Amino acid sequence: MNIDNINQLISLIENEATGTPQELAEKLKVSKRMIHMYIDLLKQEFKAPIEYNKKKQTYCFSEKGTLNLKWIPGPKK
Repeated sequence: MNIDNINQLISLIENEATGTPQELAEKLKVSKRMIHMYIDLLKQEFKAPIEYNKKKQTYCFSEKGTLNLKWIPGPKK
């Protein structure tokens, strides 16, 4: 699994710009199977409320919130 792909996936989901699973796989240059693995990871391990909107043809978060996997440094000691 590639953390950069996961961060990009989160951004695309936030913007409701993933497209279909096949389109998303092409955007991230991975297989559809890997897309499903990333989505399952976010849903199961991080409890992210991710849904697929068939009408809009995109993954989206079903409720407001933030999912951030980047290191944010704290104040210097």
